[in-house]
Amino acid sequence: MGASRKLQGEIDRVLKKVQEGVEVFDSIWKKVYDTDNANQKEKFEADLKKEIKKLQRYRDQIKTWIQSSEIKDKKVSASYEQALVDARKLIEREMERFKVCEKETKTKAFSKEGLGQQPKTDPKEKAKSETRDWLNNVVGELESQIDNFEAELEGLSVKKGKTRPPRLVHLETSIARHKAHIMKLELILRLLDNDELSPEQVNDVKDFLDDYVERNQEDFDEFSDVDELYSSLPLDKVETLEDLVSIGPPGLVKSNYTKKYNRNLEINQEIGMDPFIE
Repeated sequence: MGASRKLQGEIDRVLKKVQEGVEVFDSIWKKVYDTDNANQKEKFEADLKKEIKKLQRYRDQIKTWIQSSEIKDKKVSASYEQALVDARKLIEREMERFKVCEKETKTKAFSKEGLGQQPKTDPKEKAKSETRDWLNNVVGELESQIDNFEAELEGLSVKKGKTRPPRLVHLETSIARHKAHIMKLELILRLLDNDELSPEQVNDVKDFLDDYVERNQEDFDEFSDVDELYSSLPLDKVETLEDLVSIGPPGLVKSNYTKKYNRNLEINQEIGMDPFIE
C-alpha cells in the first residue's frame, strides 16, 4: 500500500505540472500570434519550444506509467489510468499545435517571395538568436532538474524533534541555487534582448554554465558561489526593481516584477547572496 500511495502522489504531481504547463503553453501561443514585432515573435516562439519540450518529458513519463503493472493491475485507483490517458492526449494536442507554428515559421522563412528577395542574414542578429536559444535551453534544463529534486523531496519526511536529513538539506540547497541561476539567466536574456549585453559577453560564461548544468551534483561544493560565475558580466548596472522594469520587454506588468523581486530576495538571502542584487 505504501508504494501505491507514493506512486499516486507522483502521478498527482505530474498531472498538476501538465495542467500548469498547458496553461503556460496556451498563454505563449497567444503571444506568438498577437505580436507583429519580429524580435518578440522570435522570442515567444523560443519560449513555446521550451515549454513543449517540458511537456514531452511529462508525456514520456505518463506513457511509462500507463504501461506499468501498477496501472494495468489496478494497484492504484482505476481513475488514474483515465487521468493519465487524458493528460497524454492533452500534451499530444499541444505537440500538434506546436508543429503547426513551427511549420508556419519555416514556410515564411523559405517562401518563394523570401527566396526571391535573397535577404541577407544579419550576423549580429544571428549571434543574438543563437545565444538566446542557448540561454533558454539552459533554463529549461535547470527547471527540469528542479522538478526531479522536488519529486525526491516529496518522499522525504522529518519527524518532529528529529534532525533534518542531510539529503533533504542538499536538495533544498540545490533547488535554491538553481533558482538563483535561473534569475540571473532571465536577467541576462532581458539585457541581451535590449542590447545591454552582447552575445560575445554572454558567451564568456557559456563553458562555466554548461559545466554547472552537467556537474552541479557530482561536484556540489565547487559551485557554491553563484555570483562568482557571472562576475565577468556587468550585471551590477541593474541593481533595483525600477531598473528591472525599465529594461523589461513591452507589455510586462510592473506588479509581476514586484512579486518576482520579492521572491528573488528570499532565495538570495537563503543561499547567502547579496539581497539587493537582482
